[in-house]
Order: sequence, then C-alpha cells, then structure tokens
Amino acid sequence: MFLGIDIGTSSVKALLLDDAGAVVDTSSADIPISRPKPLWSEQKPADWWTATNMAVASLDVNKRHRVKAVGLSGQMHGATLLDKALSPLRPAILWNDGRSVAESAELQEREPEFVSKGGNLVMPGFTAPKLEWVRHHEPDIFAKIHKVLLPKDYVRLRMTGDVASDMSDSAGTLWMDVANRRWHAPLLQACGLSEEQMPTLYEGTEPTGVLRQEAAEAWGMDRVPVVAGGGDNAAGAVGAGVVDEGDALLSLGTSGVIFVAGNTFRSNPGSAAHAFCHALPDRWHLMSVMLSAASCLDWACRATGTKNAEQLIEKAERDGTLACQEVFLPYLSGERTPHNNPYASGVLFGLSHDTGTAQIAQAVLEGVAFGMGDGLDALLAGGIDIRSISVIGGGSQSAYWGRILAAVLKRPLFYRDGAANGPALGAARLARYSQAGGSFEDAFAAPATTNVIEPHDADMDLLDVKREKFSRLYKALSPEFTGASNG
Repeated sequence: MFLGIDIGTSSVKALLLDDAGAVVDTSSADIPISRPKPLWSEQKPADWWTATNMAVASLDVNKRHRVKAVGLSGQMHGATLLDKALSPLRPAILWNDGRSVAESAELQEREPEFVSKGGNLVMPGFTAPKLEWVRHHEPDIFAKIHKVLLPKDYVRLRMTGDVASDMSDSAGTLWMDVANRRWHAPLLQACGLSEEQMPTLYEGTEPTGVLRQEAAEAWGMDRVPVVAGGGDNAAGAVGAGVVDEGDALLSLGTSGVIFVAGNTFRSNPGSAAHAFCHALPDRWHLMSVMLSAASCLDWACRATGTKNAEQLIEKAERDGTLACQEVFLPYLSGERTPHNNPYASGVLFGLSHDTGTAQIAQAVLEGVAFGMGDGLDALLAGGIDIRSISVIGGGSQSAYWGRILAAVLKRPLFYRDGAANGPALGAARLARYSQAGGSFEDAFAAPATTNVIEPHDADMDLLDVKREKFSRLYKALSPEFTGASNG
C-alpha cells in the first residue's frame, strides 16, 4: 500500500494505492484561504498540516497500517518563510497572489539569467518576486529568513524533520538552472538569498527521509520513507501517464493547465509559457497556466445561487445554447499565459433581460475553454508536437464541458480512470516506484481510458466565431485592467 498526499489550494487530498497500482481509498480536508488586500492570497502553513492530518485520518486505518512509502505533491510557488527554529515567520504567499508586479519587472530587468538559465519570465505568481516583495516591504521578516520552503515541503518538514524538495516544484521558484537541475547562485543572489537557505534537491522518485515517530503513531503507520514527489502539475502528469515526449495533460482544477512532457529542456518565455523540470529524472515540461479555471464555476455558483458546479453545468447543458451571446473573461485572479497580466479582471459581457443562470453558466464554461485555447496556442508557438491530451482535475467529471473544450482545442480529449484524483495519484505512484522500481513505461503507464471526446465540426464553427469575440473583448478592455486592482 502507498500513500499520496496533495497539498492543494482549497483542500488536502489523500489517496491509497495498492501494490498493483489500483486506487483503494481517498479522502480530503478543506483549507481556508485569506485575501486580506486586493491581489493578495495567503494561507497559514499550520492549516496545511492540520488538513493533512485530517485527510490521512479519514482513510481506512487497516489499509493505512500497510503503507510502505509516502509521496507528496502540492500547489506550486507558495513562499513559506521559516526562522531558525523552522517556524513560519508570516502566512505563506500563494501562487495566485499578484502583489509583486513591480518586483517582477525589476528582477526581470536586473538579472537576464532568469530567462537564459531559468527559462522563464519573472511573473508575480512565482516565488522569487514574492521574496523580493518581502525584502522591500517587510525587511524585518526578510532578515529573519533561515529557510524558504514550498507548501508541500513544509508538510514534509512536519512529517520527517527534513528540509528537502523535488526538482519539478523547485523549478517554479525561478531560482534553478532548470536544464541542469540545480540551484543557480546568481538567481538567488538577485533576491538577496543563498543556496544555504534553500532545501536540498531530490528527484521525484527519491526518498528524502522517513516519517517521524509522532506522525507514524498518529497515522497508524510504520516509520516509512517519504519520497520527494512533485509539484501538483508534474505529479498530476505522472498520475495520468504523461511522461514521454509529446504527451499532454489538461488539468481543470482551481487553475487551468496544459502540460506537455519532453525528454529535453526547452523554453518559450516570449509566450509566457513555463519551462520546468518534470517529477521524473531527465524529463522536463512546458506548461501554460490560467489562474482561474474550475474556480470560475465556484464564482458563478455564488453569483447565481446555484448549489454546486455540477448543477451549474447541468443547467448550461439543459437550458443554455452553445456559443450564446454572453461572453465571460475568466480572469478572476489576473492571468499568466499568455497575457502575463495580474491586473486582468473577470468580465461578464453581453447581458440582456433574457440572461439567466443557464446562459451565465454556458458563458463561464466557454470562457475558461477559450483561455485554455490561448494557452495551447502559446505552447504550439514554441514548436512542440502534442500527440494526445489527457484530462484530470475536478472539471474532468463533466462530459459537456469536455465537448466545449475539445471543440476549442480542436483535439480529442482522453479521460482516464481515476482522473479526478490528479496529483495525489501521481504522488502515490512516485512512492510506489521508489520501492518497486522498474521501467518508467510500466510504472507510469497511462490509466485505462474511460472516455474519449472528439471535437465536432459544428461546435468548432460556432465556438471559433465566439472565441474571436472573446479575444477582441480582452484587447479592448486590457487598458482598463492595468492597475485597476492595485488598491
């Protein structure tokens, strides 16, 4: 038995995988999020640990007792700042926090190796500009920083006592020489930091320590190895079998991601695509990220008084019209790929007296799909070849949304067994590989296909016209977004 734990933005998910690779139990526990000022997004590290304990405790205790290894995945880029006692100095600044706009521009101008060595533009979502913001605005806290950890690695610290991370998650800090899979001193120095303040780097399949006695007793487990794991998207890719050149993943979680695996490092910073290490040795990936995807459905539920996202999608499918007149710009937390605009805002355009819940729901589903289409175009501009797209995340449970996405992306979408488990499944697979070994092809094969959604010509024709309007609307409004949410 193997345990995968995913430290998400809205919840911690725990999953048990048996020796044959089948999922036998899952659980989750919610995490609160704080937005104390415009553009800010924070969480208390202690809440991650509390939710982790709750999620693990909800798993079958008899199965937990047989766990042989634990794997971790988690939300990327979060700045978790620790003092010499390894206690948090402040709430963690999350991936969807946009406060460090000025610091991003300053770092980009000051240190060109962020692009040449790191392979990425400096954006407010990444870890490096967050630390620069702390250095400028909270110098007393910055002076006390002993270690900087990512969210899942703070949980690892509580689990094992080890200060460690994996390549895929750490690449998202912007402090790595990504091609050579190591910390890069000039990039750290640009933020007033040193390698001594960073965790030790491991490949995703390597053990970083063992479960502490207190945690093992609380969880009803032996003191088993804890492997490095991966950032949520890399771990999700491992879970879906997206590990070889040209394999692609579409993740519909809080954020929306298109992830393309590769056997060599390549980057395309001009399109605001992200170039990071994969969670497996000698593998890398290119990724487009939109900051609000399935979370847009949560917003629409609150706005329309709908109970949950499932009911919202049902209303769109039953009462809406494909390519309705309403247009939704899904930039509720700003946007990364391809706009790199933290000030971009959500917009619901084209309302009339006939606009109701179904029409709003339809517009939101289409708007997120259009955003994903922009991300795919950014990746294709880098010359990559995408062979197939697997779908994971909570949004993967809707075939109707899949129909819209397939038409916008103009590619078939493959739905895999256990797709909703995403990164937690990948983390458990990495733990399993650390003990069983074997070939990557066997250990990380794609789960069985449960459904394939092909794009339909009529849908593509309708949505192509609507997407052009979507693009014109963003271009027209973008001057109004700049600085609009800066408080």
